[in-house]
Amino acid sequence: MDDDGLYSRLKAYEGRPAAVSGTGRDPVNAPMIRHWCEAMGDRNPAYTGPGAIAPPTMLQAWTMGGLGGHPGRARPYEELLALLDEAGCTAVVATDCEQEYLRPLRPGDEVTFDTVIESVSERKTTKLGAGYFITTRTDVRAGPDLAGTHRFRILKYAPARGRTAPRERRPRPVVNRDNAGFWEGVREHRLLLQRCTACAGLRFPWLPGCHACGCPEWDTVEAAGEGTVFSYVVLHHPPFPAFEPPYAIGLIELAEGVRVVSNVVGVPYDKVRIGMPVRLEFRRYDDELTLPVFRGVTV
Repeated sequence: MDDDGLYSRLKAYEGRPAAVSGTGRDPVNAPMIRHWCEAMGDRNPAYTGPGAIAPPTMLQAWTMGGLGGHPGRARPYEELLALLDEAGCTAVVATDCEQEYLRPLRPGDEVTFDTVIESVSERKTTKLGAGYFITTRTDVRAGPDLAGTHRFRILKYAPARGRTAPRERRPRPVVNRDNAGFWEGVREHRLLLQRCTACAGLRFPWLPGCHACGCPEWDTVEAAGEGTVFSYVVLHHPPFPAFEPPYAIGLIELAEGVRVVSNVVGVPYDKVRIGMPVRLEFRRYDDELTLPVFRGVTV
């Protein structure tokens, strides 16, 4: 089938359902809100107390199927993916998402949702390979009310062939005027935290102003390097030449009270546990890149 013929068949799926009458696995609830806020370090009082609302950015969380997959996925979406598989577009990568918030969700709300295939792009050539961008739109409701809309975009593509394998170089960090001091510290094997000169609050990642009092003035404190695993995930997929999955990524709570996301090293990925003590070290990945990581301390 030529590209035009395939594209015509793909376009025919626009407007067809990807999920119908989906139901959130759990009602909106305070424990999940608390876990989310703790992981994000979000202390907004709107998310606690008797009149609490859920953080708007949790919109998708209430619709997710969990490790069991997506039992409510509609046949047209499965057919669309199968059609692309048959055309050689067997790989997939999530590219971006957009959310619109129309009504706050509150503990006790029962969430329902419908998902539609909103658009399929023309064939695009990317560094990963040639394929098609698929955008789905999920309308999330609390009772009869539309609470928000979540658009999710993937690239379904045929892996590029005949390319020279890239050197195993990790992506370079984005250095700008707001975080340049942090990366200067890393080059000196120092993990620097910002400290507000008005309220003495510590913060990480680096920001142009204090999130607690708004003061734009700050100095730095060097972290001692001791911490514990506050939360973690194990990344299995997708493989990338610079990385060797599976590996553990931890949300590390430093002794100073702030949290840092970094790799947990020195222990098998399946032995990482919440509460595990860790110690800062600096790992050199190539001539240009050194990163702070945290070595698990077994007791």
